[in-house]
Amino acid sequence: IEQVVPCSLTSHQRAAYDALLREIQLGLGSSGKNVNAGAQRMKMLTGLLRLRQVCCDLRLLKVAQASSLHSPPERKLEARATSETSAKLDLLDELLEEAIDGEHRVLVFSQFVSMLHLVRERLEKLEIPFCYLDGSTKQRQEVVDRFQSDSAIPVFLISLKAGGVGLNLSAADTVIHFDPWWNPAVEAQATDRAHRIGQTRVVTAYKLITRDTVEEKILRLQEKKRAAIDAAIDSEEPLMTGLTTEELEELLA
Repeated sequence: IEQVVPCSLTSHQRAAYDALLREIQLGLGSSGKNVNAGAQRMKMLTGLLRLRQVCCDLRLLKVAQASSLHSPPERKLEARATSETSAKLDLLDELLEEAIDGEHRVLVFSQFVSMLHLVRERLEKLEIPFCYLDGSTKQRQEVVDRFQSDSAIPVFLISLKAGGVGLNLSAADTVIHFDPWWNPAVEAQATDRAHRIGQTRVVTAYKLITRDTVEEKILRLQEKKRAAIDAAIDSEEPLMTGLTTEELEELLA
């Protein structure tokens, strides 16, 4: 079962997103006709990356600032930082609480390791046990075995690139994709970590998508590209390499 879970950007995120989008559009518009096509494409890809980071959490761009000159108690500041910098992090809290209450175990995937670090900090504050794996994890199998064997650990945070293939995580029956990847085949491979031998429950996958942003456009683009992706299902190349300049412009429109 796959379900898109939409959420709206916070007012701070929306302001930053709209300002950044205008800046990107102006930068591309002022490049003129003589600009190198490769350089223009790189500017587009960089712009899209920054927009997608804003959709996840403003702190990925290091633009989050305390909105008051006064120093409130630390916990109050932390709570406000999250509610202002990331609508998705608050949504993730709700989904995890519901899943854990229902005795489900959850894989959380993100392509941004820095986002996983923020989620990790959040789980530590909430005292929710978890496992963690990214490209720098040395003892991968030990971490996997720990999650598989210890039902007291309800959450596993995983970098999409590092843990999207090859792992058996059948102890989980819920998958959350914190941010959409260009190639839905890569997301499907990650979800399949829970669809392994030994899985006895229905696996539910949630995709967190911010409204009125490039993330919605990525979803629509995925649908348009799905036939081509299905034809090249074994390819782990990101969908971005197959996008035309017109499609990139459409994402940034």
